[in-house]
This record gives sequence, structure tokens and C-alpha cells, in this order.
Amino acid sequence: HLPGDVFGLVSGSVHRLTAEAIVDTTVRLVKRRGLEQAAATDVHVARNLWTMTASDLRHAEDHMLLLGRKTALERVATFLLEMDHRLAATGTMALPMSRRDIADYLGLTLETVSRALSQLHSEGVLDFSGARQIILRNRRKLHNIDM
Repeated sequence: HLPGDVFGLVSGSVHRLTAEAIVDTTVRLVKRRGLEQAAATDVHVARNLWTMTASDLRHAEDHMLLLGRKTALERVATFLLEMDHRLAATGTMALPMSRRDIADYLGLTLETVSRALSQLHSEGVLDFSGARQIILRNRRKLHNIDM
């Protein structure tokens, strides 16, 4: 998750997932009872909760498709495009996670992620500006890989 993301909305009494911060993080906890009361009395709150839940579901579905149907290069391209969409304000993105964490997220090995990034670099799709700084040079080609 990135700054501003909401997570952990579950319908049951037990959380099935955990989260681990990989950078300094501030987390705000909202009690379910308070959310339920607000949603029951304010249609905007209810609509926003529904929208967040639907968005989380779509993200989970997209991630399952990524893991089940895409090649290693396609997975890395998809990840970079997602991070570009969510992070890049100046054309350079500071990846929020290490290559090992990216590999875990994509269901790949560290070596496979490194090879894919090197391939994209050699093809002129991206440049490196530090260990976690990536500059996308050819988004169109990255989109074509992602298809």
C-alpha cells in the first residue's frame, strides 16, 4: 500500500491478512462499529466504503490474473505501470520497495526481476537513477509488453 491507501476492511471478525511496513509509516485505526454507524446515517460514507471495497476487489482480481496468466516480463511491466500511475509526479518514480519485495509481490525470484529490469533498460524503456529510482522512457512500449 502507498500513502493514503485504505486497507483492512473485512466483513468477518478475524483479519486474514497482515501488513508489514517497509518504510516509516503512520497508520490510523478506525473501529468497525464507528464506520458502520457512519455508513448507516450518511449515504456518502456508505457510498465511499462501497467504492473502496469494490476497488480493493478489482485490485485483488487484477493481481490474481497477473500471477496466473502473465510472463515474468509482463508482470514487471504491469508493476512499473501501476507504480508510475500511483507515484510518478515528475517522470521519475522512487520505488517504495526493494527488488526482493517486488519479486515477492509478483511471485518471481529476485534474479528474474533484476533480469527483466535490465532487459527493459537495454531496450530503452527505462533508466535507473539510483537503487530505487526509475525513469520511464517509453511508456508505450511498456504498455505493449503489459498486454
